[in-house]
Amino acid sequence: MERDLEQLNCALNSVKTLRSNVRRVFESVSNGLRADHGDEGKENKFILELQELLTTVNNNLRDVENSVSNLTPPPGAFSLGNTAYLSQETTQERQALYGQLVNSYKWTDKIREYSALAGNILATNSFNKTYKTFSTTKRRKTQSSNHNVSPEVIENLITSIDRLFPDVTITTNRPFVPNPVIQASLGRVLKAIIAFKGLMIEWVVVKAHAESNDLWTESRYKVFRKVTENCHAAMCHFHSPMMPELAVRSFMHWFHSYNTLFSAPCKRCGNHLHANLPPTWRDLRTLEPYHEECK
Repeated sequence: MERDLEQLNCALNSVKTLRSNVRRVFESVSNGLRADHGDEGKENKFILELQELLTTVNNNLRDVENSVSNLTPPPGAFSLGNTAYLSQETTQERQALYGQLVNSYKWTDKIREYSALAGNILATNSFNKTYKTFSTTKRRKTQSSNHNVSPEVIENLITSIDRLFPDVTITTNRPFVPNPVIQASLGRVLKAIIAFKGLMIEWVVVKAHAESNDLWTESRYKVFRKVTENCHAAMCHFHSPMMPELAVRSFMHWFHSYNTLFSAPCKRCGNHLHANLPPTWRDLRTLEPYHEECK
């Protein structure tokens, strides 16, 4: 494999040198007779110069042919059926379509290969757990999943959170039933897009009000990107599989403390700004504001 790469690099360098010298030939022909040729015999000097350039190009072409002959030919023709005719288009807009289709085909082929490998790995590592009972009189209680819950339970949880924080505006969207995506707005300070997986918080993105509600695009402002990172840390901290509703309420109570993001000073240094940023961290117990360097 390394030998093939070396031969390919050698062939590409030969082609690059050939193109450079061919360009010098055309530049010499386009410039014609120059002042540095002198007054006497300038036609002969120009012809000699052109002959030297053509000789160099001939040698470079021979090097390209030798380098290409040493390359290992591909096992078969790489064709995408009738789409190969796109490369014969005369318009500039359609000539690039074939190259894009080839790249897309290679990308999807790699995705298919990696997906098959991932499927084999996951199949050999089963996540199913078997619970054995060693007593005939007592049976282990069936463990309920926090992912598969009815939409009414999730709706009641969101309604209770909305009542718990009157100054937080919550808007619910359900692109993937029954898992909702809510938008929690803290006045005019910020908004958070929170994705649920059952009764568990799966993803949080904090943005400004003027930004889009896209869940997979981070904010263009550094302060809200810092708050998003802290929300991910708090989401993991408050996570509780045994008490999911309490975990969500605790996270929302912690998130509600960001209503003073731009008004409360840091509890350690007493400044509102440090490195041009307000206190973007809230203590997980006391909810006091701190800078990233002061926590």
